[in-house]
Amino acid sequence: MFYPFQTLPVPESLPDPARELLTEALSSGQGFLAGLLRPWNAYQLLIAIGLYIAAWLLARYLGPRIRTWLSNRKSWPLWRIKSVLAIQQRLAGILFVVLIWTVVWTMREITWPSRSYLLGIIGTLAFAWIIVALLTRLIRNPFLRGVFQYGAWAYTTLLITGLLDETIAVLDAAAVSVGDVRLSLLTVIQAFISLAVVLTLARFFTRTTSQRIRQSEDMSPSMQVLVVKALQILFYGLALFFGLQAVGIDLTGLAFLSGAIGVGLGFGLQKVVSNLVSGVIILLDKSIKPGDVISLGDTFGWIQTLGARYASVVTRDGKEYLIPNEDLITNQVVNWSHSDQFVRLDIFFGVAYGDDPHLVRKIAVEAAKSVDRVLHDRTPVCHIVGFGDSSVDYILRFWILDPTDGLTNIRGNVYLALWDTFKEHGISIPFPQREVRMVEPPLTADGAIPDTEPTETKTIR
Repeated sequence: MFYPFQTLPVPESLPDPARELLTEALSSGQGFLAGLLRPWNAYQLLIAIGLYIAAWLLARYLGPRIRTWLSNRKSWPLWRIKSVLAIQQRLAGILFVVLIWTVVWTMREITWPSRSYLLGIIGTLAFAWIIVALLTRLIRNPFLRGVFQYGAWAYTTLLITGLLDETIAVLDAAAVSVGDVRLSLLTVIQAFISLAVVLTLARFFTRTTSQRIRQSEDMSPSMQVLVVKALQILFYGLALFFGLQAVGIDLTGLAFLSGAIGVGLGFGLQKVVSNLVSGVIILLDKSIKPGDVISLGDTFGWIQTLGARYASVVTRDGKEYLIPNEDLITNQVVNWSHSDQFVRLDIFFGVAYGDDPHLVRKIAVEAAKSVDRVLHDRTPVCHIVGFGDSSVDYILRFWILDPTDGLTNIRGNVYLALWDTFKEHGISIPFPQREVRMVEPPLTADGAIPDTEPTETKTIR
């Protein structure tokens, strides 16, 4: 009989342990393939293929009907709908497991157990793969979900088929030595799996804890951001530390190297470190927090997020400025909502001298109150601030509670209300005017006109 692995030579360049393990693995594979060529094993393979085709056709028939039935369950909670959808997406595999185990149990009752042995292995593999696929749906990150899913599939396959010990031995034999450090393929895989597991756990604990902290009403927004950032650093740092320790990597030798790198980074990344420290200071002193309305130079907007290096400030025109944290510490910042949301706005105007100032003050206050965003519990006030060249100058002060909705628009609405009110009461708003008069020059003694330019008188009102 022809064995597929008889013609595959084992490389002589491999170390003796690796060559022996590879030879043993090839022999096991040769025996496995030879066993598949036995009549009853071939029949079991054909039965498994037929059962899968039947399960696939049955899933194609039932799948649309399950979706239609599920669309009428709008009152169900979201987690239940997602669970049914996950089962529907893997309906072919689930039906295959049910069919193959039904056949296995039937054959074990009417014939020898050895004639359904291969079907039992296939059914166990299919059931394990379905369980792995359903459990890994709990991992939201697509990359991590794929890593865990395919890794678990490979592990369960090797475990069920009895090839796990041989595979571990082969992976451990494929190693290189650098000084006192021996790095094998098995160590690399173990390190990758360990890091993936601990990082996933760290991500889960970080997200769960962060959600609870953000729902806490006893902590200010800035303190919530600080605690969340600290927990992220703590959990991910511990995950990396324990992950490397789990695979036997000695971290004591990295102490000197990390110190040297830290000194180099301190000189080369001064601005970055300054922004990081400034961000921590901002979160601790609570001078600026997400949602505050600030002015920094020509930038006016509200803080959307506070990052480790910069703060995101969104302006009224939709622009998002990423302001370094150091600028928020060293420059003068106007926080319109630091202690509360109340903001007082001032507008200036002037009216003619002939208008009654008592009436002007009264109707100006009423005009401000007629605007929607102006607060009534903090009554607007109007005062005379001076007597100008052509007008009596006034200041109108009023309060608002929503600076995030804009300041220019509320000023414009108050000016429009003043215009309409002044027009209604006949109050005029003066503006400079120029009047030019032509004066005739005096005649000379003989009645002649002197050779001079006419004079011009300018009157400014």
